[in-house]
Amino acid sequence: MTVMVVDDHPIWREGVARDLGERGLDVVATAPDAEAAVRIARAVRPQVVLMDLNLGATSGVDAIRGIVEVLPDTRILVLSASGEHADVLEAVKAGATGYLVKSASAEELLDAVHRTADGFPVFTPGLAGLVLGEYRRLADDPRPASGAPAVPALTDRETDVLRLVAKGLTARVIGERLGVSHRTVESHVQNTLRKLQLHNRAQLVRYAIEQGLDD
Repeated sequence: MTVMVVDDHPIWREGVARDLGERGLDVVATAPDAEAAVRIARAVRPQVVLMDLNLGATSGVDAIRGIVEVLPDTRILVLSASGEHADVLEAVKAGATGYLVKSASAEELLDAVHRTADGFPVFTPGLAGLVLGEYRRLADDPRPASGAPAVPALTDRETDVLRLVAKGLTARVIGERLGVSHRTVESHVQNTLRKLQLHNRAQLVRYAIEQGLDD
């Protein structure tokens, strides 16, 4: 697993990178600000980015958007001192897969990085319910009657896969449940992403939640 650490405080940034490296992860890069984060991530293509939100003069949310745009398969786990609801929701809407506050222990952080790499949304206790509640609220809002593009129709199997993706299951587990190969599951996921004009699994999960498919 390759990891990149983004934080504007050198001591914290290098300390986290060192701790993860000592626990067997390959920390391929670090970055101090949003601009450097996007540029370096594009070069090293990490599987997981640990992202602080307060990057001095720049915003971690801007870095999240920039990385998601150029590396849709890279997963972003926010590691921030802020537990404010507005910060959490803004980060997730920008494309973050999960959100931890910096009070998390080294063991909790290591576990969160592994789970993020496996495609699971990881949140500090109490924040997951906040995110789900917000997206359900948005799903209940009336949609514009005109000018909105039609949502492409998904096949029954694509919908089945989407429901299980919304539960945070991996392609292999979904394949076992549906009696198909994990490659078939990935094919359905890619087809669904293309139809919905989404870029990555995190956006797909949010779409499923908005549509009430996470029941």
